[in-house]
Amino acid sequence: MAVKQIHYEEVLAECSDYRGAIALLKQFRPYLEMIPSMRRPQESVIPIPLPLIRIRNAVSTVVGNANITSGEVVRLPSDLAILMCDPEWKIKTGVEIFIFIHRPQEDFSDLLGRWRQTQIWLNQGYEWLMPKPHQHILSEGAEATHPLFVIFPETPERVRRGLRGAYLPFVIQTVYALDEESEDLLGFPTSENQRVDD
Repeated sequence: MAVKQIHYEEVLAECSDYRGAIALLKQFRPYLEMIPSMRRPQESVIPIPLPLIRIRNAVSTVVGNANITSGEVVRLPSDLAILMCDPEWKIKTGVEIFIFIHRPQEDFSDLLGRWRQTQIWLNQGYEWLMPKPHQHILSEGAEATHPLFVIFPETPERVRRGLRGAYLPFVIQTVYALDEESEDLLGFPTSENQRVDD
């Protein structure tokens, strides 16, 4: 079986909420431990689906031969950004986690390329376009950025081999589909995961 669009959509939708984002991080303990307060998770974890940043420095990019000017808004190639926030001080911490969900028809080079392009954007100096409830939080760039790849049992083995070879952390997520028309159930957590120490 191949990865279907519904697999991708279910994981993205589930992780767009802080509860789903935390459930995902529970599958990779080093990232779970970066959450400032598990007693106040709603104030500590800010998931941003299909994230946008404002670039501070002008940059030329190979993608589409575009020239990005200072102050321009760019959509990152990651599917989700998870920002950490100190619930006491109401400020963003220096840790940012970028989630890359394996997409239908996406091979290893495409998946890895999205992380590499994200690294290029983040190297330019940036600030976040924050979700409305969190717009009061200082949104400067991070001290440390970390990727996490979400793949499926249907993901080709070469993608797993490539991620292992590149020392990139991933988790294997199962989406339980009743049928194409019905609501799907997302399997959180799964016992299958791959941990890679930074």
